[in-house]
Amino acid sequence: MTREMFSRLAVALAVLLTMSTLGAATVTKQQADVFVRKLSEIAKPNPPAVRPGLRRTPVTEGELNSWFAFRAQPLLPAGLSDPQITILGDGKVAGQAVVDFDAISKKKTSGSTIDPWRLVGGRVPVNVIGTLQTQKGVGRFELESADVAGVPVPKALLQEMIGMYSRSDKSPQGVRLDDPFMLPANIQQIELGQGRAVIVQ
Repeated sequence: MTREMFSRLAVALAVLLTMSTLGAATVTKQQADVFVRKLSEIAKPNPPAVRPGLRRTPVTEGELNSWFAFRAQPLLPAGLSDPQITILGDGKVAGQAVVDFDAISKKKTSGSTIDPWRLVGGRVPVNVIGTLQTQKGVGRFELESADVAGVPVPKALLQEMIGMYSRSDKSPQGVRLDDPFMLPANIQQIELGQGRAVIVQ
């Protein structure tokens, strides 16, 4: 597995579990190392004797947030920092990241003279709460609420921000919140309990 593929898998899993200061567990380098080892196992193909859905890898909130704190920064988009996740259970997750809104305004190519991001400016925490549904190798995230520094923002503005950060040659419009997506590494399902997730392959 190449370094690039490994990095993509790590970021994909982090995003799938979603973007929290809501009681985040203590972060340590040791837990970050544990998360990296688990990613390596998840990336391996299932042995022929293991049927899809029988391979289960538990991941804790602390491991994931430790990976964010100690390993993820080189893989994050410019202007995005300090991501944390709280796994609330029953499919619900809460996440926070610090976003540089000056960087967003500079990236915008729209000719509009009214740019709401310019009104925010600076590095500001963005909070998101929603439900992650996964089944048969496909995931979908349903947004419940979002705010910028405690001020609620409509879904359309959050979508614009996500689109800005997720654009690529293959996806020039970026990721769309409502669109279903394929789970990486032959993951069939992600079971979310309070403070932990189980990756089912």
